[in-house]
Amino acid sequence: MTNIKSEIYINLVTKGRELVIDKGVEYLTARKLSEASGYSVGTIYNQFFNMDNFIIVQNMLTLDQVYDSLVKIRKTDNAYENINNYLSAGIDFVYKNSNLWSLLYEFHLRKHEDKLPEEYARRIVKVMKLMFSDFSKINPGIKQKERKILKRVLWLALFSLSPFLTNNLFENFNDVRRETACQLLLNTYLAGMTSLG
Repeated sequence: MTNIKSEIYINLVTKGRELVIDKGVEYLTARKLSEASGYSVGTIYNQFFNMDNFIIVQNMLTLDQVYDSLVKIRKTDNAYENINNYLSAGIDFVYKNSNLWSLLYEFHLRKHEDKLPEEYARRIVKVMKLMFSDFSKINPGIKQKERKILKRVLWLALFSLSPFLTNNLFENFNDVRRETACQLLLNTYLAGMTSLG
């Protein structure tokens, strides 16, 4: 029985991912997932209890993909260059996986009654740690507690800007490329952090 359940689970996750990639976030409903997968809505809820849990699984897979794309970056001796290279890889991921990123972003905009699962939070921390692994080299005089806050604020700022990478808002600003906005935000922040000490 366990093998049948895990096969159903895997099939639903795979089909749901295809739906998001091909059709977009708004297409991911229990009814549409049921139609696409051939499983009943009841089966979907038996596997995941609710669609939020299903989205959490999808987002954890996306965070794993983000990490896998960042870990391929070759590090240099230059901390600024490394952080910028991680940002560029992140921007590239968002461009190439805009619907998956939208699912992740929009999920975080909604109010959640329950705390996110620990394994979900661990994935976010893992991505942040890698992206900002050279953060301490930029200003080694900053205390670890303050550095942690600075990294979180920067992460939130970049995360908040990320949906603009997947829509046409920047078309109103002919002189600003989408990725340039993220790079300016990152480097202005790092420069300000360095000058403030």
